[in-house]
Amino acid sequence: MEEEVRWLDEREARVWRGIVGVQQRLSAVLERGLIRESGLSGADYALLVPLSEAQGGVLRARDLGRTIGWERSRISHQVTRMEKRGLVAREECSEDARGSMVRLTDAGRAAIVAAAPAHVAAVRRHFFDALADAEIDVIGLALERVLDRLPDNDG
Repeated sequence: MEEEVRWLDEREARVWRGIVGVQQRLSAVLERGLIRESGLSGADYALLVPLSEAQGGVLRARDLGRTIGWERSRISHQVTRMEKRGLVAREECSEDARGSMVRLTDAGRAAIVAAAPAHVAAVRRHFFDALADAEIDVIGLALERVLDRLPDNDG
């Protein structure tokens, strides 16, 4: 027996279109700004942030993928591209011969340190400056609740 579809009502559809539109347009604006200001792509930045925050600037590739929500193959391809530019280095994992570690290089750290101020300013300008403090609080709580209900990358 087929389950009846619960279509979005007007209010839900308006909110959903807003979320999708903001995600698409904001990502595009931030990507263009990153490339223009620093030469880093959004994918570069996504990998450099957790590496720059990690103890010793190193993370297991699998954990890096989980942190940013990417599949193993996407992490592998992006790390390879960034290795060629000297931003990261891949190392063997001492605990598991099948795993690899990704280390932030001095050039990678310099790139994230140089890119972060302009990127944060763009996030503030294009997103947070459009919202009142109370709206930021409500959006934050709502997004946390939605994220808590979503499966992680493992399933």
